[in-house]
Amino acid sequence: MSAMKKRLMKALAETLAKQVEHFDLTEVECLIHEFNALLGEPTTPGRAVTGLERAKFRSILHNIFGITDDTMMDRVYRTFDKDNDSFVSTKEWIEGLSVFLRGTLDEQIKYCFNVYDLNGNNYITREEMFPMLKDSLLRLPTEEDPDEGIKDLVDITFKKMDHDHDGRLSFTDFQQSVREDNLLLEAFGTCLPDHMRIETFEQHVFREQLE
Repeated sequence: MSAMKKRLMKALAETLAKQVEHFDLTEVECLIHEFNALLGEPTTPGRAVTGLERAKFRSILHNIFGITDDTMMDRVYRTFDKDNDSFVSTKEWIEGLSVFLRGTLDEQIKYCFNVYDLNGNNYITREEMFPMLKDSLLRLPTEEDPDEGIKDLVDITFKKMDHDHDGRLSFTDFQQSVREDNLLLEAFGTCLPDHMRIETFEQHVFREQLE
């Protein structure tokens, strides 16, 4: 790496370290190195790589973080890609991982709600809930009509979480429900890595890159 590129990377790391809550400067530098390694070479000759494209980001979620559901992978990708330019930039990568790996409960409540709010209107409706639950439950063997079972589950979930009884889940409904029962954080599908995946990733990125 050239001296100029090292200086630019150092400056970027210093800027990002001030903007995120849960990583120090050294960790941000390590995450930038990992980002560049994952980025690799452009898939289109002559085209500059500006960030992680959808297919590559989905592969990272699947292979590194154990998120396997198609809907969840796409929604996590869209949640990371805040400016909707179809790439996850270095800044979006660091900011996203700050919540994804180390976020407080409140930060992860907001993140999960954004993942589950499929149409971005700040509510989770029955129509949005049904396909998410269907995707996560179809792997379970059953002799009954799966759609009927999922409809029943949607009804049960609404009764438990729709605190203002308006037939849809607002952020306030979701936040209150998760605070009462933390297990409801990922009620509609796995969109966060488990502790073992986090530990493995952090050990690889922070320890190995510092050696």
